[in-house]
Amino acid sequence: MSPLILRIGCRTLHTSRPTLLRNISNLGAVPKPAVPFTVPAHPAIRASSPSRILSLFRPSPKLRFFATSFPLGVRPLPEAYFTVTRGLATVARTHPSQPPPPSSPSPSPSPSSNSSNPTPSAEQVEEEVSPPLQPLSPASVGYWLFLLAALSFSIITVGGVTRLTESGLSITEWRPVTGTLPPMSDEAWDEEFRKYRSTPEYKMLNTNITLEAFKRIYYMEYSHRLLGRFIGLVLLVPFGYYLARHKLTPGLPSKLLALTVLLGAQGALGWYMVASGLEDEILHTPGAVPRVSQYRLAAHLGAALVFYAGLVLMGLSVLRDAAYVKGKGWRADGGWERAWAAAPAQMRQFRLATYAVAALVFVTALSGAFVAGLDAGLIYNEFPLMGGRLIPPGEELVRPEFSQVRIKHTRKDSNGAQSVHIEELDQPWRNIFENPTTVQFDHRALAVTAYVAVGALHFLALRFRKVLPLHARRLAGWSFGFANLQVALGISTLIYLVPVELAAAHQAGSVCLLTALLALMAVLRRPGKWGILWREAVKRGQVRR
Repeated sequence: MSPLILRIGCRTLHTSRPTLLRNISNLGAVPKPAVPFTVPAHPAIRASSPSRILSLFRPSPKLRFFATSFPLGVRPLPEAYFTVTRGLATVARTHPSQPPPPSSPSPSPSPSSNSSNPTPSAEQVEEEVSPPLQPLSPASVGYWLFLLAALSFSIITVGGVTRLTESGLSITEWRPVTGTLPPMSDEAWDEEFRKYRSTPEYKMLNTNITLEAFKRIYYMEYSHRLLGRFIGLVLLVPFGYYLARHKLTPGLPSKLLALTVLLGAQGALGWYMVASGLEDEILHTPGAVPRVSQYRLAAHLGAALVFYAGLVLMGLSVLRDAAYVKGKGWRADGGWERAWAAAPAQMRQFRLATYAVAALVFVTALSGAFVAGLDAGLIYNEFPLMGGRLIPPGEELVRPEFSQVRIKHTRKDSNGAQSVHIEELDQPWRNIFENPTTVQFDHRALAVTAYVAVGALHFLALRFRKVLPLHARRLAGWSFGFANLQVALGISTLIYLVPVELAAAHQAGSVCLLTALLALMAVLRRPGKWGILWREAVKRGQVRR
């Protein structure tokens, strides 16, 4: 049975619900051996049944009763404060009752005092405890967020195909507004082709490309950018509508605004990534290949995953609260409260494990971006060995050409003459992000660790099957299924030298695995504060939903 907390002044009494019922039914007096203080009970509470009193504070599993405390034998103060935890309600009332001397028993109130100070009823106290309801997002908001999440999933997949087909450097300019339309005439196409012929990619790799082949890679990059603009439109227009109609739950507009800023920053970050592959410095670097920076590619993918995860979690939260208010779903019949009351330690352990596994999957996906940025999947095309060994030799994992960094320092002497000083630094940690062998090994290690972690989470759900709700057990099973599929796709992509179809499916599979874990995280969270208040108001018949 979940404990309740009765707080009197600075003293705290941990008790159970039956004990609290007996205490409150005894005219608001707390047992003297437990807490040597007296609580001035409200007259309406004195006349109410214990179950009626506790109904004012549901659905919070804990109750804190703040009251003016005083030592025994001292005249009590005329104010009593009632506060419900988790921000459900707060009410402060003044009771001008005159308590009797400490030595004499409490006399019954006179009719004159009752007429001058009428005693409020329990219904009036309940109305004062219930705060004014704020807007609750309708289910349409959740469906809109899911539409945005589906579009984000699509652009992540299209972005992977764009990278795999080496189409990302075909558009050499970033024009957020004027670049909405593609070239509409032969002269415009010739101009775009002329700009592409000045890039390092054309000069080093694609000197024999034709105009028709250029159009194919151009349209691939153009579709990726156009889809990003469409996502921005789908985000801004409904957001403005729901905001103007006051249909968003408090706190949701600020989160959506943060995602809007993130989406704009994502577009700028995408161009910052593309610009790294257009620098002419690559032409003068021995052994260099024209490609985008793997650091910027990982940042671009990470921002996309954060944007996608935010949409999924907010959409699930909105739909969960809407169903909770209508009395639908396993939360509506007290399933969440029963699960946490029956085994709080196991629920807490499983929730923390879910968060940790989701974070591990996210980091593994980011390591895949480094593999893609360095074309590290084109080496060691075998599994589980790398060159006949589980772990490559140390001289391959830490190579001097990736550890040594040259930094140029320009100095001026007293005569104004400039001198260039080159400083060489030894930084072995750079192999983790710049050595293709080390990058692939790290991705393998993270992938195997993530697979084992998801499997352990699934078996932990089976172990806690008597405690966890059915939704949580199913989502844990789905997560393990996606993990198996992801491992199969990753090994196939490596063995068959990174074909476009398998590599794109491998990237999409990582998003599917992350989605299942995000849904599992949402199932284990309690309903929102305003969802709880709206459900209580619907149950009391104050509003209709």
